[in-house]
Amino acid sequence: MSANILALSDLKIAQTDYPIHELLQKRWSPRAYAAQAVEPEKLRSVLEAARWSASGGNLQPWAFIIATKQDQPDAFARMVSCLMEGNVPWASQAPVLGIAVAKLLRNPEHPNRHAFHDVGLALQNLTLQATALDLYVHQMGGFSHAKAREVFAIPEDHEAVTMFTLGYIGDADSLPETVRARELATRVRRPLTEFVFTDQWGETSPLVLK
Repeated sequence: MSANILALSDLKIAQTDYPIHELLQKRWSPRAYAAQAVEPEKLRSVLEAARWSASGGNLQPWAFIIATKQDQPDAFARMVSCLMEGNVPWASQAPVLGIAVAKLLRNPEHPNRHAFHDVGLALQNLTLQATALDLYVHQMGGFSHAKAREVFAIPEDHEAVTMFTLGYIGDADSLPETVRARELATRVRRPLTEFVFTDQWGETSPLVLK
């Protein structure tokens, strides 16, 4: 791993107000990926982690469409065609692209209002397992849901939730300048005092008041 990549990895470690697990500190969403292919056993591992996610009623409403650049170039190209224009220059360089899909119905008569939530949990499992394997995931809302449905024959009672890249981190210098600036920016988050409430909405919990 080059000195540039090591420096970037260090820069992106979350500077937290309270202790959290090191995997959570390390996780972030890069845009620069190495050309190195992801080993099949590691892909199976991250998908297995998603499989064991929690879900309402154990309905497991997730599905994943996966394409690797090296071994499935046609499927990979079709997945790139679903991306919004701004994501194509960097996302098309990742070794793996994926689409996370939610099953919208509990049964033919009843919607599953927690389906997107549960798919998010599965993606978080996938992402943390990837992080443990020195892989990185970047989830994207910038894609055409209609194109994804058409290209990959997603059933009507399912919905593409997000696309994502997965791979080994690359050198930010390989990115276009506008994207590179975002890659090197310091990570920031709202403080807990802005979203942890008590008693009523907007009243900050004493738990997070320093």
